[in-house]
Parts: sequence; C-alpha cells; structure tokens
Amino acid sequence: MFFIRLSLRLAFLACLAFAGGFGWFVNDALRPPGYLPHTDGIVALTGGVGRVDTSLNLLARNQGDKLLISGVDTQTTLNELLPATAPSTLAERITLGYQARTTIGNATETAVWVADNHITSLIVVTASYHMRRALLELSRTLPGVMLYPYPVLPPAMEHPMRRSSLRLLALEYVKWLGALGGITSPSLSHALHS
Repeated sequence: MFFIRLSLRLAFLACLAFAGGFGWFVNDALRPPGYLPHTDGIVALTGGVGRVDTSLNLLARNQGDKLLISGVDTQTTLNELLPATAPSTLAERITLGYQARTTIGNATETAVWVADNHITSLIVVTASYHMRRALLELSRTLPGVMLYPYPVLPPAMEHPMRRSSLRLLALEYVKWLGALGGITSPSLSHALHS
C-alpha cells in the first residue's frame, strides 16, 4: 500500500513538473525579441515563415557582419531570397547552407561556418517555439560563441490557445526535453509520430 501511494505521489509530481515546465515553455515562446548587440554573425534556421526575411533585415541594419541561412533547399538561389531592392554589397555577406535537414544539422552546418569565418558572437533567428532547442543544439557545437536569440513569432503563435498551436508547442516542448536528455531530434520525432 505504501509503495502504491508513493508511486501515485511521484506520478502526480512528475505531471505537475511537466505541466509547469510546459507553461514556462509556452510563455517563453510568446516573448518578443530582446536587446541585441552588434555581432560577428547571424544565422537563420530555415523551415518556417519569416525567418529568412527577419535575418535579411537584421543584416541590412548591420546588426551582424555576416549571415548564414542554414538548411536551404538545394534548388534555392540567393537571388530568390533577396529582395529586388537589396544592395549588391548585402549579397556578398550572405552564405547559403545547403546541408542541414534537422536542428542538429543546423548546428553542425553553423559550426563549420563559424570556424571558417572566425565568429565569436552570433544572433540566432528561428521560430519562437523552436528557439530553446535551437539554442541548446547550437551551444553544444559552439561552446565558445556568444548566442543571442532573435525569435520570430510565426502565424501559429498569434493564437497560441488554438488546438493546432498547442499541439505544435507540446510537440516542440517534448523535443526540447528529449534534446536536454540527449535524445536526438530524428529519433524522438520518429517515436512521437509512430
């Protein structure tokens, strides 16, 4: 009887911790970007609305010296991403990364670019709900680089209490917890969708 009560209490505490963590995660995903210093580089992790445009705007404002757009489709060219009004000098500061297909891939691709360009400070541009996991994976491959988050609020986060938005947030929260525990994104995604 004692062990049953203990197990129930532990399960209740685990559920409470999970729910509290999820509440923090949702609140964090809805926060606007904070202060940004000038940095050596900017990285945009592709995969959602607004990420590339936001990173290009930051580069045009000289918030960073160079820009890596990581995870670009192999058929995409720089001319397709740049606005027609962009000065030619902007294009000279942009690198397209075609290798990454996952967040871990983004981190690996970014680490190579950072080493090649002697980057010591980096603005990270990705969706707000993806930022925590992106920062975690990037910090593992870039231990000596200062990372500054610049989250993009995607359309799904405009109504975070919708069922589809909550599902997206819950899925990303579980992926982030898995990444904290050392479980890679591809294996976790497979487990969650199978």
